[in-house]
Amino acid sequence: MRPILKTTFLLAGFALLASCSSVRVASDYDRDADFSRYATYAFYKTGIDKAQISDLDKKRILRAIDNEMSSRGFVKSQNPDLLISIFTTEKDRVDVYNNNFGWGWGWGWYNPWVWGPGGWNYGPTVTTRTEGTLYIDLIDAEAKELVWQGKGTGILGNTSNIEKKEARIRAFVSRILERYPPGGVAAN
Repeated sequence: MRPILKTTFLLAGFALLASCSSVRVASDYDRDADFSRYATYAFYKTGIDKAQISDLDKKRILRAIDNEMSSRGFVKSQNPDLLISIFTTEKDRVDVYNNNFGWGWGWGWYNPWVWGPGGWNYGPTVTTRTEGTLYIDLIDAEAKELVWQGKGTGILGNTSNIEKKEARIRAFVSRILERYPPGGVAAN
């Protein structure tokens, strides 16, 4: 195989692996909210109970949120400034890659799209993977209004390895909460 073709395969493989491990993040917030006054939080049980994931994954997500919030100076409280709710969605994503490349010899022609004498061809490759989205909502406890929402979307690692699953959840939560609070830090 030619060195350029090998390099192309390697780069495509690394790009695929990088895209699978990344989390795409977006956030939105209420411009009128005073984020400097939020210092305490609690989980909004009613909202969390509606999340359609296993109770074990809920625990993992809430534990990751707890760790992120406390590392940012927030304190869990019975009388919170913020209520935290989560919800999730997932969908199957189908990717089709057309690998129309090849080599040829004989009969004086080259056609990379035909299998037979003078060439070989890799046909389309189809992969299916599950893409999940985690939403983290921060609600003003006094006004009972949404003040910030973060969203992380990425490929779910359908794995039986608990350590990998927990690491993936921590990565989702960390990347989402990097955007909170908008333009500031928690009040102390």
